[in-house]
Amino acid sequence: MPGSKSLIRELRRCARAAPALFMGAAMLLSLTPPAAMAQQTERAKSMGKRMRCMCGGCNDAASLCKHSGGSFAGPCDMAQTMLKEIDERVARNEPDDLTVQSFIQEYGPEVMLVPEAKGFNFWVWAMPAIMPLLGLSLVWLAVIRWRQRAAVTPKATVSAEMLARARRDAAEDSERW
Repeated sequence: MPGSKSLIRELRRCARAAPALFMGAAMLLSLTPPAAMAQQTERAKSMGKRMRCMCGGCNDAASLCKHSGGSFAGPCDMAQTMLKEIDERVARNEPDDLTVQSFIQEYGPEVMLVPEAKGFNFWVWAMPAIMPLLGLSLVWLAVIRWRQRAAVTPKATVSAEMLARARRDAAEDSERW
C-alpha cells in the first residue's frame, strides 16, 4: 500500500512533536495567574507588596513569594492565604492601617517589609542621612578653627644681625668639611 508509508511517516512526525506540544501547553498553563490573584484589587496588591510572606523560608513580599508550595506563576500557599485575607478586608472597605495592625498583631512586626518610622526604627532610618552631615559639619568646623589659629599666630621676623650670624656659621661649617 503506497499511502500507508506516508501515513506512518506522518504519525511518527506527530509522535516526535507531542512532547514539545505538551511542554508548551504546560508552560502556558503555568504562566496563567491563579483565579484568586486575578480578582485582587490594586489596593490589595500594593498592601501585599508591603508585607513579608510568613512562610518561614524567604524574605519576599507576600505578593511576590514563590517559595515552598508555590508555582512559578503565583505566590506560595502562605502568601496566597495572606493575600486572600487582605483582599477580603479590602472588599469590606477596612482601612489600610487597621489591616496592617491586624497582621502585625497576628504575625508580629516582622510581617512588614519596611517597619514604621517611629521610635528606634526612626533613628535606624534617619542615621544614614544624619551621620554624614554631622561628619561633614565637624570637618568644616575643624578647618575653620585651624585657619583662625594660623591667622592669629604672628609671623617671625629675622633681624639682619641674626641673618649675618647664620651666614657666618654656615660658612665656618662648610670650611670644616
